Amino acid sequence: MTAEISGADILIQALNDLGVEVVFGYPGGAVLPIYDAIFKQKRIRHILVRHEAGAVHAAEGYARSTGKPGVVLVTSGPGATNAVTGIADALMDSIPLVILTGQVGTPLIGTDAFQECDTVGITRHCTKHNYLVKDPAKLGDVIHEAFHIATSGRPGPVVVDLPKNVQVATATYRKPTIQALPHKGYKPQVKAETALIEAAVEMIAAAERPILYTGGGIINSGPIASQLLRDLARITGAPVTSTLMGLGAFPASDPQWLGMLGMHGTYEANMAMNQADLIVCLGARFDDRVTGRLDAFAPHSKKIHIDIDRSSINKTVRVDLGIVGDVGRAIEDMIKLWKARQHRPQDMKPWFERIVEWRARQSLRYPASTKEIMPQLAIRKLWEATHAKKPIITTEVGQHQMWAAQHFDFDAPNKWLTSGGLGTMGYGLPAAIGAQLGNPKALVIDIAGEASIQMNIQELGTATQYRLPVKVFILNNEYMGMVRQWQDLTYAGRYSESYSDALPDFVKLAEAYGWKGICIENPADLEAGIAAMLAHDGPVMVDCKVAKLANCFPMIPSGAAHTDMILEPDEVVGEMDDEAKALV
Repeated sequence: MTAEISGADILIQALNDLGVEVVFGYPGGAVLPIYDAIFKQKRIRHILVRHEAGAVHAAEGYARSTGKPGVVLVTSGPGATNAVTGIADALMDSIPLVILTGQVGTPLIGTDAFQECDTVGITRHCTKHNYLVKDPAKLGDVIHEAFHIATSGRPGPVVVDLPKNVQVATATYRKPTIQALPHKGYKPQVKAETALIEAAVEMIAAAERPILYTGGGIINSGPIASQLLRDLARITGAPVTSTLMGLGAFPASDPQWLGMLGMHGTYEANMAMNQADLIVCLGARFDDRVTGRLDAFAPHSKKIHIDIDRSSINKTVRVDLGIVGDVGRAIEDMIKLWKARQHRPQDMKPWFERIVEWRARQSLRYPASTKEIMPQLAIRKLWEATHAKKPIITTEVGQHQMWAAQHFDFDAPNKWLTSGGLGTMGYGLPAAIGAQLGNPKALVIDIAGEASIQMNIQELGTATQYRLPVKVFILNNEYMGMVRQWQDLTYAGRYSESYSDALPDFVKLAEAYGWKGICIENPADLEAGIAAMLAHDGPVMVDCKVAKLANCFPMIPSGAAHTDMILEPDEVVGEMDDEAKALV
């Protein structure tokens, strides 16, 4: 007969059986039995972060860069509520996480006990699913089911709330099979219907101006999906664009690549979306940053939407053909059918001639300066110095994030980690830590802004403690840059609370945490400063002081059509002052 063990030990055994190698967490009274169980084992590595938000973002970085689910362990009450922003971030960006939260003992639930909160209620709308476990005998099954739900279908975060008395009580544990899991109603559709795949192939074969609109679903489907996307583009001849979350699924060096689309996308990508006769949406969701004003979005095109999340299809944009299934497997089926029917694409020469005209606008160009470091130049020089090393790039959120998306070219998936749907400042540093733990030999760089980096800057200590050689490259313009840019464009340059009056000395701050600090102030020193960052084998923070009033263009103003792009500062009517225009 199997011996009974504590709920905490059941949890650890289940995590072991699921192949978990790393847990990001912060201890507290309601999870001490679990931490005691962690202390008594050697297989699972626990990473002590400095804040629960950092734990979740680190788990996101780990998951996004490795393809494995990220695991978080926090205590009850403020531990759980501090994790909520990261949980919501993971839901928006489809990141597979399992978050284990402590809870007061079951007899105390509902009594406003010390560090009690309704974790299940609070996280109900920002998780894929959540649980309150009241019986240790059910704990093992719940943990296995939580991982299954987090990683299958459209990935996302799952919360398991664990009362302290459940962690202490004993029960037997057995490793369940997927078929034996209690949530039998969860059966995401993975394989697309054959008739719909056939219809999609015929629509692509008939199209004269097709475009492949790709998203993070390609990356979530796995590295094979990215290769299949390249094969599909090759045999169909269609140009390819991507959302912010899909960068790297298709190589930026390929001549069929149009660049990112949407609010800060390229002119050629947005115009091609508008003028295409067929949009094939692969693992994206027609979000507002892509579509702009809905009634003006791609009015002349037919639309195919392939997504594993049934609710995403026709949610925002009505499509002509909706296909539910894993996008990687759907692309594979399309390629096989295309070859079996010996299709040949339509003549794409006229279509690409128009694209060449749009490219000639050079929508990502920026002015040169010998006096100030242009942020776009800093990103490009960083790319030139590092792209051969195949770095993993994380970002915070703001102008620097968009400049990185525009000017740091990605040729492979899982190398670009950013907060897309929720736009969470403070994401980049802990995400870089998680990515470095999952990829110990990789070069990991957080491209940051001086405002956003301060949201979770305490995680510098985590990198120091675990000897992680993370690099942070700050584009320091002394403003909350994207807020200031919107104030330029929409509020006549009234910079309400967007200037940072009391910035730290980032070099001294880095040194205080045991990092190497570097300051770059002049364009002539940019390459040498980047080289010094790369030469150091430990963590490095670079304070790169860039032009203060540079704006991120192209830009689609809020509420405008996706073709109403501002490409030049002189296209802004009466809002920006001359000094700001000169720096765009």
